[in-house]
Amino acid sequence: MSRIAIPSSIETAPAASQPLLQAVKKMLGVVPNLFRLVSTSPAALEGYLSLSGALSKGSLAAPTRERIALAVAEINGCSYCLSAHTYLGRNVAKLDDAEMTANRSGASNEPKADAAVRFAAKVTRERGRVSQADIQALKLAGYDDAQLIEIVQHVALNVWTNYINLIAETEVDFPVVEPRKAA
Repeated sequence: MSRIAIPSSIETAPAASQPLLQAVKKMLGVVPNLFRLVSTSPAALEGYLSLSGALSKGSLAAPTRERIALAVAEINGCSYCLSAHTYLGRNVAKLDDAEMTANRSGASNEPKADAAVRFAAKVTRERGRVSQADIQALKLAGYDDAQLIEIVQHVALNVWTNYINLIAETEVDFPVVEPRKAA
């Protein structure tokens, strides 16, 4: 059970959050617990959806975004996000089990994506304190400055959802995936 009250439905969420939750339902077909939890603060829900929506229009491919989410969730030990992004990785981004295992280890079996996932994992573990060599490795793999910034934004967004779910102990409403190691 969550340590923070989660509205049980769209109708029980704050009025300002209800249209946003309706949009989530239209897009996903359901409203996962994370969205209902965050809806407790309409401003936080709007911010989360706005940043997520803006990043989905960026230059990083959906599979790479899911790879980053899996790496960050594993590093932070967030079962909710591992579960959600394993589901999305498999069913939306079409990542196979071997790829998702590599992602959870902070890598990728796809060479270009490997550089992005390794960089994202390093940003997460080192709290942004990466070296010039780390940046150079990303650029040598074919990423530009704009994509570097997007990778950092994806890390930040995923750290935020990891922390919200860890603090709240949000009930997982996807097939459960547990972190392999303690965070």
